Amino acid sequence: MGEKTVMIVAGESSGELYGALLAGELRNLMPGVRILGVGGQRMKEAGVEVFAGIAGAFGLTEALSAYRDVRRSYRKAVGALTKDRPDVVVLIDYPDFNFRLAARAKEQGIPVLYYVSPQVWAWRRGRVKTMARIADRVAVVLPFEEEIYREAGLPCEFVGHPVLDDMSSPTGDKAKAKEALGLEADRPYLAVLPGSRRSELSRLLPLVLAVVRGFRARHPEYGYVLPVAPNVRMEEYRSWFDALKREGVAVTHEGAVLAFDASEAAVVASGTAALQAVLREVPLVVIYKVFPLTYFLGRIFINVKFINIANLILGREAVPELIQKEATPEGVLEALEPLLAEGSRRERMLEDLRAVKGMFGERRPSRRVAEMAAEMAGGRA
Repeated sequence: MGEKTVMIVAGESSGELYGALLAGELRNLMPGVRILGVGGQRMKEAGVEVFAGIAGAFGLTEALSAYRDVRRSYRKAVGALTKDRPDVVVLIDYPDFNFRLAARAKEQGIPVLYYVSPQVWAWRRGRVKTMARIADRVAVVLPFEEEIYREAGLPCEFVGHPVLDDMSSPTGDKAKAKEALGLEADRPYLAVLPGSRRSELSRLLPLVLAVVRGFRARHPEYGYVLPVAPNVRMEEYRSWFDALKREGVAVTHEGAVLAFDASEAAVVASGTAALQAVLREVPLVVIYKVFPLTYFLGRIFINVKFINIANLILGREAVPELIQKEATPEGVLEALEPLLAEGSRRERMLEDLRAVKGMFGERRPSRRVAEMAAEMAGGRA
């Protein structure tokens, strides 16, 4: 059948992780496949020919600061469609970029597989019709998304969330996780995760630092661990990380899953890491802050009550969400307190987390998406 070429386009840190996991499965499934695309260090390490880097911006206003970089990446991606003629393009989330690129791919007759679909159920539901025009197949990661696309007549499959694949190697053993991270064996730990995007870190690092200081006064027996995402530019936030280290926070690059395994509870920025905490059955408080105008516009257009996936699936606030003005040190500490000791509040949350985890089952998302891509490329599946 000859060598096949697959293009993977990921726009930011979490999508880039999914792209790296997918690339590994594609190589197992299609020996000799050439994989190129937009991504970061993890995709490079997975053997992807990365011709443009991921973006650090997020939101309606923050994205303006990265406009030139995004435009440059888009031009390179469009050029690659013509020059390299991939057999299939896999687009991971990042709709403002990937919708346009999908349309260009369709113009050239290149099959499009959309993976981790944009949250059309939250805002701009008209994008379902757009997706039906630009994508040939969609692989969704949340159980309730499948029906939305099927109603629009678009071939769609719930494959499970790709964080499931990134969580298979650690054992879940608290003692082993602490040893791997170099933490004290006899101390309880609180995991603190302020996000990976620049806009998140600039707003949530100060909050996390204040939370740690307040928590230390209440619980001197605790230690702290902060896993840093691979694409974070440490030098930009050196003063904040140094301040956290002075407060006794262990800053690590070993990954969020180990940090959750080592911890009794967590304070997590809304996003992928929050889902990892849910699937690892770690009681958590979700925090988030964005630029005020972004939040104002979001409140107008976004029509969901919650931002955490567990709450969205369950239809109620099983996990505390502290957003914008509610995201204060005092508010976080108050929400954390009932989750620390054995008791009804902690047990109730653990039951909810297990219920959400059960909905994802034993799926292997990256493997299944690799099979779909191989089918679409005309390769072996």
